[in-house]
Amino acid sequence: MADKDLQAIQAARDMVEAAHRAQSVVAKFDQAKIDSICDAMAAAARRESMRLAQMAHDETGYGNTADKNVKNLFAATNVHNYFKNLRTVGVVRETESVIEIAAPRGVVAAIVPSTNPTSTAIFKILISIKSRNTIVLSPHPSATRCVIETAMIMRQAGVQAGLPAESISCLELTTVEGTEALMKHRRTAVILATGGMGLVRAAYSSGKPAFGVGPGNVPAFIERTADIRKAVSDILAGTCFDFGTICASEQAVVVDSPLDKQVRAEFSSQGAYFLDSRQAEALAALVVTPQRSLNPRIVGKPATKIAEMAGITVPPETRCLVAEVNGVGRDFPLSIEKLSPILAYYVVNGLEEGSSLCDEILHYGGMGHTASIHTRSRDAALQYGLLMPAARVVVNTPSTHGAIGFSTALAPSMTLGCGSWGGNVTSDNISPLHLMDIKRVAFETRPVTIPGEMIHGQSHPTLSPYQAQRVSTGNKKSQGIEASAIAALVDGFLSMRQSRSSSTAAAEVPHPPPPVVAPAAKIEPELKKVAPKATEFVCEEDVRAARTKGEKIYINSKTIITPAARDLGNSIDIFAKV
Repeated sequence: MADKDLQAIQAARDMVEAAHRAQSVVAKFDQAKIDSICDAMAAAARRESMRLAQMAHDETGYGNTADKNVKNLFAATNVHNYFKNLRTVGVVRETESVIEIAAPRGVVAAIVPSTNPTSTAIFKILISIKSRNTIVLSPHPSATRCVIETAMIMRQAGVQAGLPAESISCLELTTVEGTEALMKHRRTAVILATGGMGLVRAAYSSGKPAFGVGPGNVPAFIERTADIRKAVSDILAGTCFDFGTICASEQAVVVDSPLDKQVRAEFSSQGAYFLDSRQAEALAALVVTPQRSLNPRIVGKPATKIAEMAGITVPPETRCLVAEVNGVGRDFPLSIEKLSPILAYYVVNGLEEGSSLCDEILHYGGMGHTASIHTRSRDAALQYGLLMPAARVVVNTPSTHGAIGFSTALAPSMTLGCGSWGGNVTSDNISPLHLMDIKRVAFETRPVTIPGEMIHGQSHPTLSPYQAQRVSTGNKKSQGIEASAIAALVDGFLSMRQSRSSSTAAAEVPHPPPPVVAPAAKIEPELKKVAPKATEFVCEEDVRAARTKGEKIYINSKTIITPAARDLGNSIDIFAKV
């Protein structure tokens, strides 16, 4: 193993240990203290937003500075304001029967992608500290400097507000080995993994609770009742934002056939360029590598740059490249998630056919993430949503902005779960709520009765044979007694008592006295030689009766004793083993 890998592993271990120590302090902060720290960190991130955006663009080469600044401000403002008044300390919810208490998880291992490095770092730091956790960040190697700077800015602001300095740290040597050491460390409590599928799978296989996210490949369906101009404007706004680096950005547009001609004209008028078949082939050869994976050289690049790389001449004002595609899958390279301002274009006939194609697109690399629809029909939006294997179905808005909660009422987030469709643990937009454990203090709402005529001096109805069997066995299952045998003994005991009661009632009716029979002379000596017989079943009433009479209760390994009887009998030493 190289020295750099060993250094990264040791750095990860040291940072997690330090973060664990700091977390024991942070866990004791009250709500006001936590909120004031988050206020200070969010304000610092806002002040430095543009500078961090420029750093991210310069270091990674992805997207553009203006849009990265918007993403930074979204994390530092929208996310912060949305959760500002959320209770994350002490009692967070209370009813008459249940009290819910928040508990932090511990050290958060945060994996940060190169496509949205500074905004993701701001977001993960804020939600971790808000929920009284500490955090260690592991940036993508191509975004290390800008993420380190982001962590430093927020740490300094937090420390000034009373946060332990080791609550926020960032790996400077970013290697696979170092990231794995971070995720698998015994002090790491939970993982927030944003990145490629390989990294997300590594997070889930680390043995730690992990919130990973899958790829997008978002289809946008323009249904026949849609506002065409707004639909096209929204789709271009989403797919062109930061040059497509957000995984919720539109990757394909599916058009209802009656609108095809108008939609094409509207796309062209708003800056999209439709490729002919030869140009589409040239673009496909650039977008997908011979191994059928996405070419990283095109990620987050403007449409004009991508066209130049493919040898295609387009107008300088071109915002997006659009190519007609005849299918979905390996034989249609442009049907994959492209993370750039490139749209696959399909024409369908009606809601059912459109939904079916969008479902197919999601199955080819975007399961569980996001789908969008443009329609004036609420019923069509609902029907589409029912059919989509996507956690977020956004309506009449750019999918990029709608999915992250910028233009919708969804929880604002830079980490979007894809649910079981995408192999993720949740389908939610990740928030501080996912970084807390909730303890519940639950009060009795229905009384529980147990068998017996008198339990603790109170009468209780006899339960069903099954309930009686469960209660009377107590912990006897561990002694190997069969359930059927126990049930038979209990039923026999109860029948005996019922018979005893009937006999007592019958004794009150006058009868002639029974004849007196003289005992045999040798019976008494023989009785003295007989060993006491073990009782088969003992309840609390039996113990009380024996205590009153001053007698012992003889038991053996097969005697069934109710828990209450055992506790009382042991306290007065009334049992004798035979």
